[in-house]
Amino acid sequence: MWRSALDALAARGLYAVAPDLPGFGDAEPDPPGTWERHVEALERVRVEEDLGKVALVGHDWGGLIGLRWACDHPDQVWAVVASDTGFFPDGQWHDMAKVLRTPGEGEELVDGITRESFGQLLGAVSSGIDDEALDEYFKAFADEPRRRGQLELYRSGDFEKLAPYEGRLAALGVPFLALWGEDDPFAPVAGAQRFARERAGGGDVRVQVIPGTGHFVYDDAPDTAAQALAAFLAEAAPR
Repeated sequence: MWRSALDALAARGLYAVAPDLPGFGDAEPDPPGTWERHVEALERVRVEEDLGKVALVGHDWGGLIGLRWACDHPDQVWAVVASDTGFFPDGQWHDMAKVLRTPGEGEELVDGITRESFGQLLGAVSSGIDDEALDEYFKAFADEPRRRGQLELYRSGDFEKLAPYEGRLAALGVPFLALWGEDDPFAPVAGAQRFARERAGGGDVRVQVIPGTGHFVYDDAPDTAAQALAAFLAEAAPR
């Protein structure tokens, strides 16, 4: 997902790290695969890689995990970019997530998923995911521990856990970009506008919607999304 973005950031003199969360990509599972466990893992990466103060960029679950981390570590953040995600206590899960959160139905879904069926699912919501990307994304469902980790993640994702975080994104006071896919069926553009409203008064806040893209905005328009991200962070970077 982040290949084009990493190149664009490097071209502007910025150092970027794109870690696999536990149980995703090539990272081994680190059970339990809960929301809270992933937030802890993100902080371990920052500390172990000696990254210091960072700009956080998160997409989908990476947004929910990353934004929670940012609010828990406000002194370690100099900018935030959120894409096709949410951070609202009154949030509602999309239909597939509801199935994953339902005991029995979730197990049936993840146990029956194949690379082919997963590719059909992604192809229905994205124009930019090729075979190589599909291979990488399917790793999250490649074996029993990873499939169970997906269920643990979704079943720990109760939006009411975000109630204590209300107002804390604005309190960060750092530059914030909502970079969104225009036709996202899972996290509609209204979410980007809500981020802007709720961050009002909390520093430089921008919304950028990329036409002709869906949920996987960094796959559907890799160059456009990468340049938008890099331009924003280059401008926001501490001098």
